[in-house]
Amino acid sequence: MAGVSEMPFRGLARELGAALCPTELVSAAGLVHASARTRKYLRHARDERPFVVQLFGGDPAQMAVAAGLARDAGADVLDVNMGCPVPKVTRNGAGSALLCDPARAASIVRAVREAGLPVTAKIRAGWDRSSVNAVEVALALQEAGAAAVALHPRTRAQAYTGSADWRLIAAVKAALSIPVVGNGDVRCPADARRMIAETGCDAVMIGRAALGNPWIFRELLGGEPPTALERRDLVARHLREQVAFVGDELHAVRQFRKHLLWYAHGLRGASAFRARAVQLARVDEVLEAIDAFFAGEGAERDATPGEPEVDLRGALG
Repeated sequence: MAGVSEMPFRGLARELGAALCPTELVSAAGLVHASARTRKYLRHARDERPFVVQLFGGDPAQMAVAAGLARDAGADVLDVNMGCPVPKVTRNGAGSALLCDPARAASIVRAVREAGLPVTAKIRAGWDRSSVNAVEVALALQEAGAAAVALHPRTRAQAYTGSADWRLIAAVKAALSIPVVGNGDVRCPADARRMIAETGCDAVMIGRAALGNPWIFRELLGGEPPTALERRDLVARHLREQVAFVGDELHAVRQFRKHLLWYAHGLRGASAFRARAVQLARVDEVLEAIDAFFAGEGAERDATPGEPEVDLRGALG
């Protein structure tokens, strides 16, 4: 969820029922080298507990130092990303490149555990179809002391194409004694319930389906979909909180445009709204557009029930 799981978004998701909301990807190298941009990823609200920091890196020693820095910045849980398929991550031996070396993946978990916090990890099915090794990697991580493992059952080669093979989640769950979190192709509450029933996983991780629809967490807990006014008010609040978080109005509005597109997805008149929204630069203009669209023209959905809310294959790490 690079560029998405920032403090304002995490706060909304937690308020609506999400149990854990990890940060976006945080580079271990960036933390160790005191990158100001990287350290900003560790900003969190005082009441954001547990605060989960998602680290990525390929060097165990560097990951150990980064884990200590994240702990000192307030982390309660450290999550190691071993699933990101993006080349700029994998070419440095991080993300899903670690699936090719289960021993090094395990050594990273052991190194991160030196910070004295619970360590979780997210993995994929394997590097490609010829090297599906999720069970092997998950067992190695459990032996290294991981507190839980999340599995996205697509290979690195698949990225976000094709279908997630939930049978792999069931296989990992059967092999491990620690909690297993399922991820992949969960687009609605019914999908989440079906994943738990079919795989026996202990929890479900929601990614792309939450973009523009943080109410999915409430619905998973038996709550109702948002009313038009509730949608309008939350979108406006998200914008204001993003501006406060970023500290620069023009930059914050530019960043928020992607959220506007996601929030509008499937609503009547969304195309015209999107065309207008990407031209707006001031907060007052955006708030006016939000008020007019989400409580007016866009109050009703056009999407077919059960249709995926988003299709952003490159948005997740």
